[in-house]
Amino acid sequence: MHILLVLAHPLPESYAASVARTAGETLETSGHTVDLLDLYAEDFDPRLSKAERGGYFDVPYDTSAVSSIVARLKAADGLILVFPQWWFNFPAILKGFIDRVFAPDVAFAHDAAGGRIVPQLTNIKLLYALTTTGSPWWLVHVYMGNPVRRLLKRGIANFCAKRVKFRMLSLHDMDRATDAKRKTHLERVRKALAAV
Repeated sequence: MHILLVLAHPLPESYAASVARTAGETLETSGHTVDLLDLYAEDFDPRLSKAERGGYFDVPYDTSAVSSIVARLKAADGLILVFPQWWFNFPAILKGFIDRVFAPDVAFAHDAAGGRIVPQLTNIKLLYALTTTGSPWWLVHVYMGNPVRRLLKRGIANFCAKRVKFRMLSLHDMDRATDAKRKTHLERVRKALAAV
């Protein structure tokens, strides 16, 4: 399987970067190929341009501004997103990646009858999110209703791909996590990805 591994964290020494390294190494050891897309290192511009938004319903939609990343997404069999959750949401750069790359004629097509969209990422068989939260489990799940998981699973995965295997692994309460807890989470990531 060929995996597009997307890292969304500005610090190369971050825990998210170590999760991405662990993920990549585990996948390659299991015989998969990995394309690491480090959004900050590649200086990805998350801003949806006026032309991109203005042409959202054009057929065909113009993805030329992000064509190299679109090609990488279309070449992948699986997508793994590695990111921290800030304010119970994606980092802005990851939200911009979704806004600009998961575009018409790439991730979905507009239904000619209106109202619905038709999934176009039929190449993507798995979508995993490897994430951290500064908040404890109960606050993310009980109080906030786990908004990132809902957006990824119910929105992006279901609307853009068919029969995609979705999984989300989160390390909660990251701000107070001990080294032992962080290492345990990395082992969890290794175990989950070794089974892919």
